[in-house]
Amino acid sequence: MINLQLGDVSHIIQLAIAPVFLLTGVGTKLSVLTSRLARIIDRSRVVEEQLIAADGSPVCVGLQEELNELYERARLINRAIALSTSCGLLICLVIASLFMGDAISINLDKFIAALFVGGIFSLIGSFIYFMREIFVATKTLSRQHKLGKSKIIAR
Repeated sequence: MINLQLGDVSHIIQLAIAPVFLLTGVGTKLSVLTSRLARIIDRSRVVEEQLIAADGSPVCVGLQEELNELYERARLINRAIALSTSCGLLICLVIASLFMGDAISINLDKFIAALFVGGIFSLIGSFIYFMREIFVATKTLSRQHKLGKSKIIAR
């Protein structure tokens, strides 16, 4: 039978607040990542249509290069989303374990710590992939800027 005192419950809630704030941040990050992925997908559809319309013209080389960069960005964002989602799941398990461990009087300290550390490592990995995607996007922008300048000089 579960026998929790009010003080025990309030202590568990205090312990769970930090992971809940982390979970809120992860949710916001997932929103940003999915928004970036949607923009990448929209742009790749436009570039694919332009590539089909160009069919063999010199423009095809630049379009194919941009499409490859968009595919690379999508791959990186997908990995960041997967790691952020894993982080969110692990943090939810931390919160559930905090309540369950105390409710059934089992010492889950090491398990909870392992879940939390796993969640943080997932979050770190997600940020690394996100940063790599930003670097690829910036490289793409630089390439397009140089291409635009060369078109102006050629006129």
